[in-house]
Amino acid sequence: MDNLEQKILELFEGKVVRKDLAFSVKGNLPVPTYVLEYLLGQYCATDDENVIAEGIEIVRTIIKNNYVHRAEAEIVKGKIKEAGRYRIIDKVNVVLNDRANVYEASFANLGLTKIPIVDSIVVQNPKLMSGNGVWSIVNLSYDTTDDSPNRWTIETLKPIQISRVDVDSYVAQRNKFSTEEWMDFLVHTVGLNPNVLNEREKMLVIARLLPHVENNYNFVELGPKGTGKSHVFQELSPYGVLVSGGDVTSARLFVRISGSKEYLGLVGYWDVVAWDEYEHQPGKKVEPVMIDTMQNYLANKSFNRGKATHEASASMAFVGNTKHTVEYMLKNSHLFESIPEGFVKGAFLDRIHLYNPGWEVKTLRKDSFSKSYGLITDYISAILHELRNRDYSAMLGEYVKFDSSLSERDHLAIRKTFSGMVKLLYPDGNLTHEEALKLVEFAAEGRKRVKDQLYIIDSTFKENPALFRYTILKGGDVRYVETLEKLNNNMPDAIPEEPKAEKTAESEEPTKTVRLSEKTVSIRMGQMGVSYKSLFADYLANANVITIEDPFIRTFWQIRNLSEFLSMLVETRSVEGLKIHLKTSSDDDSKAAEVIDDLTDIKDEMESLGVDFSFEFADFHDRCILTDKGWKIVLGRGLDIYEPYGKFSIANSQQSRRKCKDFNVTYVRY
Repeated sequence: MDNLEQKILELFEGKVVRKDLAFSVKGNLPVPTYVLEYLLGQYCATDDENVIAEGIEIVRTIIKNNYVHRAEAEIVKGKIKEAGRYRIIDKVNVVLNDRANVYEASFANLGLTKIPIVDSIVVQNPKLMSGNGVWSIVNLSYDTTDDSPNRWTIETLKPIQISRVDVDSYVAQRNKFSTEEWMDFLVHTVGLNPNVLNEREKMLVIARLLPHVENNYNFVELGPKGTGKSHVFQELSPYGVLVSGGDVTSARLFVRISGSKEYLGLVGYWDVVAWDEYEHQPGKKVEPVMIDTMQNYLANKSFNRGKATHEASASMAFVGNTKHTVEYMLKNSHLFESIPEGFVKGAFLDRIHLYNPGWEVKTLRKDSFSKSYGLITDYISAILHELRNRDYSAMLGEYVKFDSSLSERDHLAIRKTFSGMVKLLYPDGNLTHEEALKLVEFAAEGRKRVKDQLYIIDSTFKENPALFRYTILKGGDVRYVETLEKLNNNMPDAIPEEPKAEKTAESEEPTKTVRLSEKTVSIRMGQMGVSYKSLFADYLANANVITIEDPFIRTFWQIRNLSEFLSMLVETRSVEGLKIHLKTSSDDDSKAAEVIDDLTDIKDEMESLGVDFSFEFADFHDRCILTDKGWKIVLGRGLDIYEPYGKFSIANSQQSRRKCKDFNVTYVRY
């Protein structure tokens, strides 16, 4: 058991479960994960393998005896009749029979309809009337007397969700985790394995929780199939509902009118209404009245339907599959091309607060799922529900000021995303200056992705273009915001911005005249198109002596990086009379001999090419490249700038195809 697992079990005792257990119990049952984890949390919230094994058997027995399979509905009815009463697990939906003036329940799997249910149960659990049903544990009895007006009686009903949580206790535990640990904890909680994700991918996965934690939050994620886009909306929370994008009507979503009465729709009962399969489906058209009503709701938190104006706090999440690659969409259409045509209008899309780039999340495989401990989904969903009452948006103004050209909707979107990410990652409100700037950048990029597409879809937005830049109040530096997909595909802005002081990466194309200047180049996590040639070739072209200072040239990959750096020099300049000296360290005596052998092989290879290569070991920490022409290139990560890539990947032979870690390179004269 690693340190993080021990910390989780100690600080959240009784509130965590091993995330692979639900999958082992679930099998082919069409039951949400939160239903299973509700049960597992009662019997398996421990690290004792014997207790876990016993708990799994208890849960399996409960599922076997109490969960209603549709195919066995008649058998269960028979059990209830013979026993007189029986406990079942089923999805229950309630409607009001206004003629009889009674509430009536229906059971999704058991197949019973129009079963009277007492008013007090409905009053305590209003979501039963949302039209989508609530998974519940129900004690159901059967009356065998001949003159019984109602054979079936709902004796008790308990929705499968925690009724009360201590948010302050949850928040207080946050400061006992590092930010990296807390991010991994959240990723485990949603059922994924953080060990196969980089920091940016973790951020994108965690961002899927924003509609759960932020009121009236408008979220879009489009991307390839199989990346888990809908999982957190279908499986995570009893406070959210997932609906098929092709089957939503205005009546179901907002208000159903029956005679003189109005019945509130999904937005009135749920924290999140998520649209699954939000891509265009041939033969299906969206009601124009629903688009207009939703457009008003997304902007104003209210809607007019029937005789009244209604308000609600439900967030909207739209998830769907893309038809083409990102490169194709950027060059030939736009990033919203796959959604229903009725929604592809500027006035509607301008209401979206964040476009999460689903194409950056890896397709889920066997090793993508967590086998470690995370919070019971029932518990974390209740926490997120309570955190909706908090607001951290004002904190953003303590760190940055955005350009005045941004619209109020731009500002609102960025503030809401920032607030939601603070709730998720720093619920105690304690974060460093750099951590805050990361959230600012993430929020601004998610909104800019929306705005960039609006310029393409609706030309009227070009009349008042937004310059996505902000000033850091501490120090006064100005930063420009760009989406990663545009950087990776060398796409110009739809609306040209003012010239930036520095570019994020140099072009691979040779230029006739190269003017070298002091500067800092910032590379973002996940950015592509960056090579040793683009970063270093111009500054090393005329040097006769090059000194590489990098304490971490030890492992196979680090030595390979050195070899590729030397190869770049051989390919881009004359090496006659060139001297290269490596200064590194070796604090692992067991590997020292192996490292010396590898560096000696490199020395022999370089000598055959006419390069004088030498190396030494010393105790130091700074990473840089020095030249006899007076240039010092300060390396934030040394030569180790790339994310891991597969051994059969094209990235093996083409550095520009590799995804980068986040790092800075500073060029200074000395």
